[in-house]
Amino acid sequence: MSYPPVPAGPGGRRPLHLRTTLILTTLALLTAICIAIGVFSHLAMSTYLTGQLDEALKPAATRAGFPGGRPPGDDARPFRGIGPDDIDPGDAAGQRPGTLNAVFADGEAQNSGLVQDDGTTAPLAQADLDTLAGLDPAAGPEEVTLSTGEYRVDAAELPAELTTDGTVLVTGLSTTERDSTLVSLDITVAGLSLAGLVLTGLAGTAIIRRSLRPLEELSAVATSVSRLPLSSGEVAIPVRVPPAAAQPGTEVGTVGLALNEMIDHVTSALRERHASEMKVRQFVADASHELRTPLTSIRGYTELVLMSESVSPSGRSALERVDSESRRMSSLVEDLLLLARLDEGQRGEVADVDLTELVIETTSDARVAAPGYSWGLDLPEDPVEIRAVGTEIRQILINLLSNAYKHTPPGTSVSTALTVAPGPDGGTAILTVTDSGPGIDPAFLDTIFTRFSRGDSARTATEGSTGLGLAIVHALVQANGGDIRVTSEPGRTQFRVQLPLASALTQGAS
Repeated sequence: MSYPPVPAGPGGRRPLHLRTTLILTTLALLTAICIAIGVFSHLAMSTYLTGQLDEALKPAATRAGFPGGRPPGDDARPFRGIGPDDIDPGDAAGQRPGTLNAVFADGEAQNSGLVQDDGTTAPLAQADLDTLAGLDPAAGPEEVTLSTGEYRVDAAELPAELTTDGTVLVTGLSTTERDSTLVSLDITVAGLSLAGLVLTGLAGTAIIRRSLRPLEELSAVATSVSRLPLSSGEVAIPVRVPPAAAQPGTEVGTVGLALNEMIDHVTSALRERHASEMKVRQFVADASHELRTPLTSIRGYTELVLMSESVSPSGRSALERVDSESRRMSSLVEDLLLLARLDEGQRGEVADVDLTELVIETTSDARVAAPGYSWGLDLPEDPVEIRAVGTEIRQILINLLSNAYKHTPPGTSVSTALTVAPGPDGGTAILTVTDSGPGIDPAFLDTIFTRFSRGDSARTATEGSTGLGLAIVHALVQANGGDIRVTSEPGRTQFRVQLPLASALTQGAS
């Protein structure tokens, strides 16, 4: 199931889908928990191992040179009395590898020893002794960095009865084992956390995808409905949310059930609207048909009186007004009947039509009907043929040209152009009617092809408008497989009609 396109949010960024958001949020929380566990485990283990090192420093100091004596800082055991010569840091008996000992008297190193892996001892480097000489016996255990690595050291002042005042014994244990243990712990925790995150991500994706599948079905149904042509005609909405995703037991199911009810309601409303439209159209068609006979009679009797009877000047003016209005009413009735026939699919015979010839003829007629306008033609050298109903194409041209001079002031330039646009389907004939009038109100452009839509306030009208001319043009263009667009600004209004060439229709049929 694919998601419909998501509109970009503020700053051009697209919002994340719910599934992605849930997965990323879950992984972020788990990552934070794993990091917290890793940090806590590292600190706890480091504290524990460091405490063990500190506990091991006292017996290490005892083994450094006090056999039978009292170790530094241990006042509980009785001192058995040994001489200064018994203090020998170079004696590695009972010392583990990595243990260091150094004796300082008044800040000067007396002797030192670092237990090697083979049990022997080696003196400390002078730089290391300088570092150890600055330790404060009252500070307690601390860590120092020597040339041979990291050490946990403790300085203790020796008893006065054993040595002279100011003699300090420094004992240290290597932190290599502690540090390697912490590194192993960190690697283990990181590996387990990473594996847990991967497994959680995979399992969470599967679970979330399965949980959101009904929501995706709702989205697909809503998208399908949004793409249906619901603006006019008989409309049926065939899509519904599946029963499995329209159960009231869950939040998504409740939404699915409500969506199905809404679609049913919209379908019912569209059917009622279509039925109402059909009744109105049938009434208009019937009324127009019935009006043709009385209007013809009115025109006939009016013409008869004007030709055969002697009437006063005011009476003649009134009769001429009656004749003019009856003719305008007859034109309106004919337009309504034409739209009614198009709605019912009643059309003339489709044949090859020379569009170039029709443009020349209708423009010549418009020039005679409106001599106060500047008329222009721009035609290709070769004739342009389309396959359509000739009377309908002629009606399109007549309505567009009459619309140009009826709704613009005298002196306006009206140009008709015809071009051919090649295409993979055989090409298209493009007909444009452009005038230099004041333009059309932008608010009227969206409804300009709607029946009985009038926007005379935007353009100077020299004659009454029924609001059906452009609606007829739109219906005739669509009936002949074409498309019409309009663009307008002050000083330039253009109607652009596209109609498939006869060769394109022939190729499509083959």
